Amino acid sequence: MDQAIDLAQFRQWILAYADLIQEQEAYLTELDAAIGDADHGANMRRGLDRVRERLSDPSLAMEDVGALLRMVAMTLISTVGGAAGPLYGAFFLRAAQAVDTDRPIDTHQLAAMFRSGLAGVQQRGKAQLNDKTMVDAMQPAVEALEAAAEAGATVEAALDAAAHAAKKGMEHTIGLQAHRGRASYLGPRSVDHQDPGATSVYLLFQAAASLGDPLSEQDADSDQPPAHDDAVIVHGPNRREHPGR
Repeated sequence: MDQAIDLAQFRQWILAYADLIQEQEAYLTELDAAIGDADHGANMRRGLDRVRERLSDPSLAMEDVGALLRMVAMTLISTVGGAAGPLYGAFFLRAAQAVDTDRPIDTHQLAAMFRSGLAGVQQRGKAQLNDKTMVDAMQPAVEALEAAAEAGATVEAALDAAAHAAKKGMEHTIGLQAHRGRASYLGPRSVDHQDPGATSVYLLFQAAASLGDPLSEQDADSDQPPAHDDAVIVHGPNRREHPGR
């Protein structure tokens, strides 16, 4: 039987993502300052800090993964400014709608959930590949996850493949001219800058690697994500390395 992912692991994914956003807040803002409003890092940090607060509230019981993802979606929509809030909200909301609570969440269902989330982002933002947006990291990641699921990969291997694909997609945005969002106003001047939305999507999939980790009872009761050996390396237009977790 394929490895299944439970509610505690999804919770740890969100907490790990909140940690990465906190660590990379200044860098995300630096990227956004070059081609946007210089607020992507602060906006994402504010939204995920609020998500973390809600997850630590003992009175807020999550009965299943769908409920958890809906909470994340609505919290980000209400607290993250700019376009990022509605777009990430669409991702998590559509992923929540695709959850089949009658069977364990294996790699195939996870891929279907993330595909639905991507469709929500594209419906909301009208972006396609090579428009220099978060889609440039998200679509390759989803496709890699689907391919790994079809090949019978474990959750850990499938999400590792997705994170690598997201990283390549993120780096690919450096050479693109923006055709959507605030950066599109710059025209050719948007080239040679890494897209901040694609970067935060890469961090999302990097954090998702924790979904493949077995949790101990202590981990499941903790607000701290499980430790990982992988480092988050984010490459900007000046090719600096920003180590994360």
